[in-house]
Amino acid sequence: MANPPPTQDKITRIAIVNNDKCKPRRCRQECKKSCPVVKRGKLCIEVTPNDKVAKISEELCVGCNICVKKCPFEALTVINLPSNLERDTTHRYGPNSFKLHRLPTPRPGEVLGLVGTNGIGKSTALKILAGKLKPNLGRHGLDQPDWSEILTYFRGSELQNYFTKILEDQLKAIVKPQYVDQIPKAIKGTVESHLRRKDEVGRMEEICRILDLNDVVRGRNIEDLSGGELQRFAIAMVCIQKADIYMFDEPSSYLDVKQRLKAAEAIRSLIGAGKYIIVVEHDLAVLDYLSDFICCLYGYPGAYGVVTMPFSVREGINIFLDGFVPTENLRFRETSLVFKVSETATEEEVKRLCLYEYPKMVKKMGDQFELSVMPGTFTDSEIIVLLGENGTGKTTFIRLLAGRHTPDSGEGDVPTLNISYKPQKISPKSEGTVKQLMFEKIRDSYCHPQFHAEVIKPLNIEAILDQEVKNLSGGEAQRVAIALCLGRPADVYLIDEPSAHLDSEQRLVAAKVIKRFILHSKKTGFVVEHDFIMATYLADRVVVFEGEPGLKTVANTPQTLLTGMNRFLQLLNITFRRDPNNFRPRINKLNSVKDTEQKKSGNYFFLDEQ
Repeated sequence: MANPPPTQDKITRIAIVNNDKCKPRRCRQECKKSCPVVKRGKLCIEVTPNDKVAKISEELCVGCNICVKKCPFEALTVINLPSNLERDTTHRYGPNSFKLHRLPTPRPGEVLGLVGTNGIGKSTALKILAGKLKPNLGRHGLDQPDWSEILTYFRGSELQNYFTKILEDQLKAIVKPQYVDQIPKAIKGTVESHLRRKDEVGRMEEICRILDLNDVVRGRNIEDLSGGELQRFAIAMVCIQKADIYMFDEPSSYLDVKQRLKAAEAIRSLIGAGKYIIVVEHDLAVLDYLSDFICCLYGYPGAYGVVTMPFSVREGINIFLDGFVPTENLRFRETSLVFKVSETATEEEVKRLCLYEYPKMVKKMGDQFELSVMPGTFTDSEIIVLLGENGTGKTTFIRLLAGRHTPDSGEGDVPTLNISYKPQKISPKSEGTVKQLMFEKIRDSYCHPQFHAEVIKPLNIEAILDQEVKNLSGGEAQRVAIALCLGRPADVYLIDEPSAHLDSEQRLVAAKVIKRFILHSKKTGFVVEHDFIMATYLADRVVVFEGEPGLKTVANTPQTLLTGMNRFLQLLNITFRRDPNNFRPRINKLNSVKDTEQKKSGNYFFLDEQ
C-alpha cells in the first residue's frame, strides 16, 4: 500500500525574523495578534514592545503566513522546506535565522567552483570548510555537538577525512576576502614589503608576472591602489603563501576581461597533490574556465541554502541557469535563464527616429595618457557596449560624450545631449532611506506605473525601500544606482560596469531591465561591461578600445557585435564557443582543439556551437 501524503504537521518548516527590519517598539505586534495558533492559547509568536525582535516557534507554526502579510515592516518569512532536507542541516546561526543544508565537498588537486545567488550560504560554507566556523548541525542552543559527533555525522563521506585533517592541524587554509576595498583599512605600507614578507614558496616574481603586478609593486602604497589593483594584490598574497586549502571569494570583481583570465591562470597554477582550491564566482564564463567541477547552491536568500552534489562544470552551470536539479527532482526557480545574443526588436517595432554623430577627437590626460576617438554614429533604441582593458579610456570616452571633458583637438562638435550617468564607483552619501532618495532624485519616474513595473520591481528595489542608503550592501547599492540612472530623463544613458557586486542571477535581471528600458523609451545606451555573458546579451554594436593601457589608446568606430567581438577576442588571444542548450558564451581552453580550429578560421567569437 502506498504511503499517505505528509500531513501539515509533518512538513519541515522554517521561520525567519529579519533582525534589521523587525521593530516591535514601532508596531502594534500585528504578527502575534493575528496568529491563529496564539488565539488558541499556544505561544507560537512571542513579542512585546520591549523585545528587540519577535520569536516564532517553528514547531507550533502551521504555515498560514498570516503574520507574514500583517507585519508592517515585512520582517517575517515562513517557508515550507522540501521534505528531504529534514535531516541535512549543517549549520544554523540561531533561532529564526539562516540555516545551511549540506556542504560542498572539495577534492584534492582540483578546483571546486561554487555558484548561487547572494545570501544563500556560500560564505558560510567557506567559513566551515576553512575551519573558522564549527558546524552545529542545526543545534544552536546549549546542546551544541562536539567534534566527535560532527565527524560521526559526516562518516562515510570525503568530508569526514577532510574535517579530521583540519582538527589535527594537518590542513592550513587561506581565504581571499570578498571585499578587497576594505584592505587599505586593515593593512598599511608598500605593496612590495607585504608581498616579500608573505612569500613562503618563492613565487612572488612569477605570480606578479602572471597578474601584471610588476608596475604596481614598484614603490606603491596599498592605500593608493585602485579596485582592480587591490584585487590582484589580494590574489597574489594568497598564491605566494604555503597552505593546503586556498579559497577565493569573488576573484574577478573590479578586473577587466584580460585580467580575469590572468587571475584564473594564477589560481589554477596552485593545483597540486593534496591542495584543495575552492572558488566562489559570479562571472559564469570565468567560473566555467576556472573550475574542474561545480556545486550549486539554491534556496531562499537570507533564510536557508542547500548545496547540491558535485557536477561537471558544464552540467553544474546549466543546472543553476535552468533552475532544476535532476538528481533531486526539484525546481528552485520558476523560469530558466536563457541567453540570446542581442535581443534587438524588429525594425517595425523600433522606429529609429534620430541619428547622432560624434567627430574624431583626441583627449590627453596629463603628460602620460592620450585617447584618440574615431568618428562614429549612434541611434535611438540602441545599446553600444564599450570593450577594452582597464586603463584604455572607456570612462574618458563616456565623459567626452557627456560633456564632462573637453577634447583637446577634433574635427567637429560633440552633439549636445541630455546625459544620465551611472559611475563605476558608487559611494552613497545620502543620509535617508532608499525611498526618500528615490523621491528626491527621480520622483516622476518612481511614481510612474510603467517604470515601476519595468525597473523597480525586477531589480527588487521594493525589498530595500526602508533601509538607510549608507547601510546598503554593494549589490543593493548597485541596483539602486541603476534605477536612479534609468529614472532620470535623458537622451543617452551612460552606464559604467552595471554587473559589479551583483550575483549571477541579478546580472541577467539587470541586463534585461537595461535592455527593455532602452528599447521601450527609444533612447541610446552606452555600457562599459567586463562580464562577457552580460556584454553579449546587451550589445547591439560594440566599440573596441586598442593600444597600450595608461599610455596611448584608440577607440574604434562602433562595429557590429560579431565583427567587434572577433576583433576584441583576437587582441586577447582567446576564443569563445556557445552552449547548445542555453546559448551562454564559454571560453575555450588555450590551445585546445576547438581553440586552435577557431583561430585558424578567424572565428574568435563563435556564435553557434555545432
